[in-house]
Amino acid sequence: MTGVGDGRDLDRRVLPLVVRIERSAPPERTDALEAAALAVLALLDDPRALDGGEWAEAVGAWDGSRFRKVVRRARGAEWRRVLDLPGVTVTSGTAEVRVHPPVPLDGWPRDLSRLQVSGTELADSREPGPPGDVVLWLNPGLTMSAGKAMAQAGHAVQLAWHASGNDARRAWRDKGLAVSVRTADPAAWAGLVASGLPVVRDAGFTEIEPGSRTVVADVPWLRGGVPFRG
Repeated sequence: MTGVGDGRDLDRRVLPLVVRIERSAPPERTDALEAAALAVLALLDDPRALDGGEWAEAVGAWDGSRFRKVVRRARGAEWRRVLDLPGVTVTSGTAEVRVHPPVPLDGWPRDLSRLQVSGTELADSREPGPPGDVVLWLNPGLTMSAGKAMAQAGHAVQLAWHASGNDARRAWRDKGLAVSVRTADPAAWAGLVASGLPVVRDAGFTEIEPGSRTVVADVPWLRGGVPFRG
């Protein structure tokens, strides 16, 4: 099961993700990646994104096998303006990420379009703890900025969400849609890619080569390639 990340949808929609990076207190890198993944899940599971909801048309036009996400950063007054726009804010550890309904590629709201894409270089001050049940394994052979990796984590959980049945989604929801992001052991990466789990294959518009496998979504109910469906 493979999805292409950072591709161009037919109607050129993009999902805006904004990470809060204050100069005096930047978030941990792993927290930011996990918050981005949680934000994508929160949007997909939001009643406003479902049939009849106010975001349903925009989300439906963007969602699918080819999808694009753009991560921008905000601080201070920029962040406060972002909070006034429609969206969902997710917190994971030290990180805050706000996800907004998809927008046309060339039609971003002003308070989002003026935000910077660069400057999302983050680091972990300590080794992340043990992962939970759902793990997004990053390719250990690739170097990605935090912003790029956040988008890739979002792609991976989107693939996992769509591969899951109603019962699995309900159980995941009951656990707060918990998800961990870790870098895979180099010796385990090839096996993960070949396991039948959701794999993100990047289109290569930024930072890395086209076709690169960036993330594997290790979801217990999808192991063995057999979705748990309700």
